Amino acid sequence: MIQIKRLRSTDVGFNDAVEKLLAFEDAQDALIYATVSAILADIKKRGDKALLEYTLRFDHLDATAVAELELPHDRLQESLRKLPVERRDALEYAARRVRAYHEKQLLQSWSYTEPDGTLLGQKITPLDRVGLYVPGGKASYPSSVLMNAIPAKVAGVSELIMVVPTPGGDTNDLVLAAAAICGVDRVFTVGGAQAVGALAYGTQTVPRVDKIVGPGNAYVAAAKRCVFGIVGIDMLAGPSEILVICDGKTNPDWIAMDLFSQAEHDELAQAILLSPDARFIDDVATSIARQLEAMPRKTVIRASLENRGALIQVRDLDDACAIANRIAPEHLELSVGQPEKWLDKIRHAGAIFLGRHTSEALGDYCAGPNHVLPTSRTARFSSPLGVYDFQKRSSIIQVSESGSAELGKIASILARGEGLQAHAMSAEYRFMNLTERND
Repeated sequence: MIQIKRLRSTDVGFNDAVEKLLAFEDAQDALIYATVSAILADIKKRGDKALLEYTLRFDHLDATAVAELELPHDRLQESLRKLPVERRDALEYAARRVRAYHEKQLLQSWSYTEPDGTLLGQKITPLDRVGLYVPGGKASYPSSVLMNAIPAKVAGVSELIMVVPTPGGDTNDLVLAAAAICGVDRVFTVGGAQAVGALAYGTQTVPRVDKIVGPGNAYVAAAKRCVFGIVGIDMLAGPSEILVICDGKTNPDWIAMDLFSQAEHDELAQAILLSPDARFIDDVATSIARQLEAMPRKTVIRASLENRGALIQVRDLDDACAIANRIAPEHLELSVGQPEKWLDKIRHAGAIFLGRHTSEALGDYCAGPNHVLPTSRTARFSSPLGVYDFQKRSSIIQVSESGSAELGKIASILARGEGLQAHAMSAEYRFMNLTERND
């Protein structure tokens, strides 16, 4: 029988129990960082030669030049053509929805002119080149290609470089087909920390990028952390999370499977149910025990639910929303009647799924919004990946001659107050010259 934590928000010590439940040690093993640091330094120093050696060592892929590890566009198109019609149609359908959603996120440049002729504004510019890391081998996710590549292309990124490990030379047609659909510009069959280093520093063959996005294993995550500042990164993601708020009127089998949907990712994934209905919580627990044995990833699901999962009885839905805001989950399902009534009470969540028929899995694949979401309570201050992550803003300032007199005096006073004489005089020269001419 599976053992999942049962909590009640009215119990003494409940807050401490929640904090313990949410605790997650994100510190990477020192050995991982030492290994990654050495690989990155080697890639930075020796470029292509080091990249070839690591690709042979870790992926058993032998090549005499990095150019041999780049897949031609024809190879991507071939993968798309050979897909079964049902899978190709599903991939293209999902891509259209993801693209349509992200097109609404495009930021536009703007400006305004003040009465004295001073112009102020903001210029929006896409990043020049972005690197997309895609896991290979057993963990091959074409949905990750869609979610990372499409917003970059919608933003206007000029060049998108994808890296994907292909252990033993085995490629994944779904991943390559997704790259073709998204218009990925170049694909290199390299992976691991060495691929992150190649994108961050550039090699003789792999171009240096401005930002690196996409999921990976512990070594990839450590490498992204190490190169942050040299290039931008999307986020430092932790294990998957789902929190379900239910009024007790949804089919308990549905809710149990929703909890499974995240628990099957990883033993460290977190799945939590909040409900005011004690009998319903019992029904969900029964459903979990009954359905678990049929799951191909039941060992992972069991470990996740027993180690980090919880079924929590709350006072009411207001109490549930308050607890959800403390948890700030990656995915939050409002599986209640009239979910829009409760939406305003949710302040911290990566993605919010409204209603009984909106499973989190739809968001992972084809609903439209991005599935790259803040984890580990970072939804308190960060947002899903989007077009805005591939655009940057530049301030525009054009001060008129008359405007320089008024602004210059203010700047002069503040600069001298800070003890920065050159700042003050730089502003003063403009309005002093104007005063002299007027005299």
